[in-house]
Amino acid sequence: MATVNVTDENFDQEVLKSAKPIVVDFWAEWCGPCKQIGPSLEEISNEMAEQVIIAKHNIDNEPNTPTKYGIRGIPTMLLFNGGELKATKVGATTKSNIVSWIKENI
Repeated sequence: MATVNVTDENFDQEVLKSAKPIVVDFWAEWCGPCKQIGPSLEEISNEMAEQVIIAKHNIDNEPNTPTKYGIRGIPTMLLFNGGELKATKVGATTKSNIVSWIKENI
């Protein structure tokens, strides 16, 4: 399953009401480290499709949600489960680190 695009409008529906744990990657076109972890997130979204949904939220196009969650730097990943924020990971890291972080928090 490919990553889901999340907007300010559909955030509640897609993320807070998600039946599965969901990781929202806050990113922007101009952000180098965001582009660096993009392919890893795509792979995780395919490999862990049964366990977790990976969503992308463009902070330039959709500025309200990042503000609400106090996003200061990108990339920032927020993991939600059952409508609650469970974990936050800031900065680019390796795919294995992202996978471990997800597994620890779902």
